Amino acid sequence: MTANLNILYGVSGGIAAYKSAEVVRLLRKRGAQVRVVMTEAAMQFITPLTLQALSGQPVLSQLLDADSEHAMDHIRLARWADVILIAPATADFIAKCRHGLADDLLSTLYLAATCPVYIAPAMNQAMWSKPVVQDSIQTLRAHGVQMIGPEAGEQACGEVGLGRMSEPSALVDQIYAECIDQLPCLQGLSVLISAGPTREPLDPVRYLSNRSSGKMGYALAKAALAAGAKVTLISGPVTLSAPVEIERISVETAAEMYDAVLARASSHSIYIGAAAVADYSPVTMASCKIKKNEQTLTLVLQKTRDILADVAALPSRPFTVGFAAETHALEDYASAKLIEKNLDMIAANWVGQAQGGFDSELNALHVLWREGSNGICQKQLPMTNKSLLAQHLIRLIADVFNPQLTANT
Repeated sequence: MTANLNILYGVSGGIAAYKSAEVVRLLRKRGAQVRVVMTEAAMQFITPLTLQALSGQPVLSQLLDADSEHAMDHIRLARWADVILIAPATADFIAKCRHGLADDLLSTLYLAATCPVYIAPAMNQAMWSKPVVQDSIQTLRAHGVQMIGPEAGEQACGEVGLGRMSEPSALVDQIYAECIDQLPCLQGLSVLISAGPTREPLDPVRYLSNRSSGKMGYALAKAALAAGAKVTLISGPVTLSAPVEIERISVETAAEMYDAVLARASSHSIYIGAAAVADYSPVTMASCKIKKNEQTLTLVLQKTRDILADVAALPSRPFTVGFAAETHALEDYASAKLIEKNLDMIAANWVGQAQGGFDSELNALHVLWREGSNGICQKQLPMTNKSLLAQHLIRLIADVFNPQLTANT
């Protein structure tokens, strides 16, 4: 695939910098416009002239350039980029990014960027295995940075292990594969998404709720918007913000979310039920704060209305995607929910595990969907940050909902 992407390519100072010439050549072959930024150390390994000749653009290295800083060139360049690729990324440069340092042009561009960022680590195998380096890697992943590699093999120092920079062809292939995922595969469609928890009041002070942060639902809303959809987000109480292009309706209780979703579902092409809606709510709410007078307290709860099942049962129903958060028997519960509620697709994830799910920047999904009259297809979306995971799920939803549409993007 070729695409007219604007790629800001950063090179930091490791021996793998010699591979940067091939990276630039392959990016240009794919049709990308490439601007190269080098650290001072990188220029000790490969000359700027080489990368300038291959990219067809001047190579930049100075943060405080008197000829360009009047126009805030570093901000302008960060806005120009569709993608930032940093390869090789040394342990030193990764630590800078992790701690938000900005003492050269490349690290400043990283902080100023709002586009996707890919980092290809390259360092000695012992450095790579250090806990402090791994902590930086995990932190950057949680912030949405996508890591490519490193690979295992013989290193320039003669040692063998993880730490080799991924080959240029692998870097370019992954970036372009991700760019395909970000094409406007939902152009012209309307998507309704519910996100976050609900709160079921016990008295004027207390309520029943759950640990949902809303991060997955909000990430899906942003990914759907980026895919070209008109997005409506019905949100329980969270501390997140949505882009201004998204219509957001705030609700608190399961009943309010039910009413908001059912009132809008038929007018949307796709509904994604990512909210963690309470299964039960108190039969009555105390008018005054409940006092701690008794040794035990009995609460009488009633089942809430099933949003997913009722959306799927509408005469004019949208393509309906449910979520299932489970502590055990994930696939069994998810497949049963898919059939019983007559859903088109379900995305199941573990909760209560060591990583991912509630209160985390990371998640993984086991996605099931119907194909034909009886068939069920499955796909694993592995553990990654929720922003990237949302992009993958939106692409999968688009593929299943309208294969012809995505085949033409």
